[in-house]
Amino acid sequence: MKRKFCLLPTSALLWLLTTAPWLTFTAANAQLQAPVTPPVTPSSVPQNTPSRSTTPNGLLAAGDRISLNGRILSAAWRQWEAQPATNRIQTAISDVGLMQLGVDLLNTQDVTRQPIRWFTTPDTPPLVSSIWHSGAYRYLDLSQLAAKVGWQLQSEGDVLRITTPAAKITGLRQGKQTWGDRLVVDLDRPTPWQLTQQPPVTKPKVPLAELPDDPKQQLPSQAVSALSPPYQQWKIAIDAAINPELAQQLNANLAIQLPKQSQISPTPLVKLGTTANLTTIDLNLPVGIFPRVSTLSQPNRIIIDLRPDPIVERNILWARGVRWQQKYINLGRDRFPVTWLEVNPRTTGLALRPIWSAVNSLIGTAPIVTTAQRYTAAAAINAGFFNRNNKLPLGAIRREGRWLSSPILNRGAIAWNDAGQFKIGRLQRQETAIASTGQSLPIVNLNSGYIQAGISRYTSDWGTTYTPLTNNEAIAIVQNNQVTANLSGGLAGKTAFPIPLNGYLLAFRTGSTANLLPIGTLLRLTDGTVPSEFAQYPHAIGAGPLLVQNRQIVLNAKAEGFSDAFSRQTAVRSAIGVTATGNLLIATVHNRVGGTGSTLWETAKLLQQMGSIDALNLDGGSSTSLYLGGQLVNRSPVTAARVHNGFGIFLETESRKQ
Repeated sequence: MKRKFCLLPTSALLWLLTTAPWLTFTAANAQLQAPVTPPVTPSSVPQNTPSRSTTPNGLLAAGDRISLNGRILSAAWRQWEAQPATNRIQTAISDVGLMQLGVDLLNTQDVTRQPIRWFTTPDTPPLVSSIWHSGAYRYLDLSQLAAKVGWQLQSEGDVLRITTPAAKITGLRQGKQTWGDRLVVDLDRPTPWQLTQQPPVTKPKVPLAELPDDPKQQLPSQAVSALSPPYQQWKIAIDAAINPELAQQLNANLAIQLPKQSQISPTPLVKLGTTANLTTIDLNLPVGIFPRVSTLSQPNRIIIDLRPDPIVERNILWARGVRWQQKYINLGRDRFPVTWLEVNPRTTGLALRPIWSAVNSLIGTAPIVTTAQRYTAAAAINAGFFNRNNKLPLGAIRREGRWLSSPILNRGAIAWNDAGQFKIGRLQRQETAIASTGQSLPIVNLNSGYIQAGISRYTSDWGTTYTPLTNNEAIAIVQNNQVTANLSGGLAGKTAFPIPLNGYLLAFRTGSTANLLPIGTLLRLTDGTVPSEFAQYPHAIGAGPLLVQNRQIVLNAKAEGFSDAFSRQTAVRSAIGVTATGNLLIATVHNRVGGTGSTLWETAKLLQQMGSIDALNLDGGSSTSLYLGGQLVNRSPVTAARVHNGFGIFLETESRKQ
């Protein structure tokens, strides 16, 4: 029988499932996001500008790039003179820089000292690096480690050049553990390494004509690639040479045993590559299996464990008032990997602010890494919802007492003040335009991408212009509290109307016309919140649904306008909670070991177990991003989506305290 030429339909998937019952298909939510050019920092956000006083004896050089044996890595660094007139230079790099060299950060309760481990035995006392903060970064003194292992450090402009002694790979061994496979790379000396997740690969489409009629026939290679379960690609780069013949021999003999449902793989599961003094190990692992990389000495070796539970538990006092933690939290029979920051908002020199991606506008998205670095935030988490197509906000944003975007649908929100007090609950905002003619016109939304019948107001916070979101809107221009023009909006998305700096624009979406407000009509605005307590707090971020209130789970997604499908689904989650001591928990929850992400109820239960007496769900899935000191600490940046807004944590530098 000859099949028609067409793309692979559901029937072909059923054919494959019935002939290969061990094969499963899951949807991957990760996506690669291109970075954006960092724009100008808004002056109204707390700024943390580094100065000479933040280093012990005066800054000599600084930059944001590291050249490791010729390869450029992004990381902040600084150099200073250890003692005046000694010509002895000390060098420090940020957390993200040190970790890119393969150095492990150990737990610490001392905000001034960070123990580190790199090619040692378990019973060897760790090296301890002195630390300090400048701007958004925590710097660790690299001088002791560099002297011990023979690294050469030299600054050239904004680049710190690190040259390490030549190393060789002498062998690669395989082993089987109870949780999965282990690869051991033998080395003649310690050397840096980096683990990176690669961008997702788009699967090819297979025409039915290329599928065999007989289910017992072998599938063509293109079909194997297209129909195999989702895989994640990882690369481990090791600054060491390997004999080409040894690499060829190892490539021929490497064999990783995967779970039965993952046997079809479009590419080799493990592959070695070599160029000059660099060896790479490419891993092609099914979703749910991750590499955990560590080092040991005597003999020197890099250990690569392929397992479903890869995270290393951490408890690091990262700064005064900011603790970085990650561990598995049990919920029934399930184990959820949770990474979070516990923040004491009453700490001197610490500030909390909403942040968003665009400059001089509320329209736009960017990776949270880009947004946090533009604002010079020390830490941040993605926050409210937004429309991914038009990049418009869908929820409350308030800063410094000014509403930038209104809440929608009575959804959950968090509000706070600079005294470290919080309010978490469902939030509505009520605004009315009262005309000199006696009319009272309810404003349903302020600077929002949420479309509903009624009148919406747009200010210069939205941007310089407003383009109608629906057909046939009536536009009223208000300047100095007076209507100055009535215009026809026409078709949605076609015409941009200027928003006056000394006023605002009203968009009528109810079928009413702007002649309800004749030119010259005077307007005054009144506003309030429900509950009224929210109005007392100068800062707010909206998301939803509300998870925990007064220690009780109060989840009711439908009451906040979320769909039944959203209520039922499992996903990677972001959430924020307040403890009984008044500390803030900023948390991300990823897929349970061997399974999917958490439901909203499970997220509420996890936040409750972590000590939250009030908690709010934030935007999740590929948006879930927790940033600290220059890096994402909960996931690879290649899997993190662009987001509209976030919750930023700012630290004052020593120079600001003087």
